[in-house]
Amino acid sequence: MAFVVTQLCKDCVDTACVAVCPVDCFYQPKEISEETPNLLYISPEECIDCAVCEPECPWEAIYPEEDVPEVFISDIELNELCDSDRESFDLAEVKDHTPPSSEEVAQNKAKYGL
Repeated sequence: MAFVVTQLCKDCVDTACVAVCPVDCFYQPKEISEETPNLLYISPEECIDCAVCEPECPWEAIYPEEDVPEVFISDIELNELCDSDRESFDLAEVKDHTPPSSEEVAQNKAKYGL
């Protein structure tokens, strides 16, 4: 099992999860496109299932693979792109961000029916 970053991270990228990852398994696409949207990706090959990232995500976008909501099932395969097409991704770097408010998180979730 690996953890999965879902579309809840799309265009809301916050690297708090990257900062706590003990194995540096987070990636970002070199070029943003429809196939590789602007979000963080977890390498399922590198993830050690430590679960440290999940509570750190201020957007509540990270789930254990078996708990990914139905609306985000395709994100499991999306995260796998950073392993199958590694040359299209860079290792994610920690950047300072202002955490979202609880209202912003709720609005973001509402876009996906959560």
